[in-house]
Amino acid sequence: MQKQDTYAKVLVGNSFPFSLVRCARMTVESRSLEDVKATLSGAEVVSFWGHENTRAAAEDVLGVSLAPCTERPAVTLAPDKRPMLNGDVFDVCWLLSPDYPSGFRPSIGQEVGPEQIVGWHVLKLTWQ
Repeated sequence: MQKQDTYAKVLVGNSFPFSLVRCARMTVESRSLEDVKATLSGAEVVSFWGHENTRAAAEDVLGVSLAPCTERPAVTLAPDKRPMLNGDVFDVCWLLSPDYPSGFRPSIGQEVGPEQIVGWHVLKLTWQ
């Protein structure tokens, strides 16, 4: 496990729209489930989880609620080009993405159930 990150509020989602990356530098790191769990421990989770069909499974894995404040919240950009949600601006965003069986690709419009999840992948996005 890497050094624990400590934040009062932590932005968490299942994917991030890369069309919103407008800053000079953003890094993406693959991290462990333990890293994100440690970061979320004691922090206020600000979620933009977009898929209700996988949210309960993700909450079970992380041990925290990922219920967003509004249905299908949209991340926007602050004037300095960092991500913003519900008026809060963030330097870091954690993504928890489900892993599916090799070669699996859902049909257009198909909802993927939690029983199809074989694991999880964590990414940490940092704006500099």
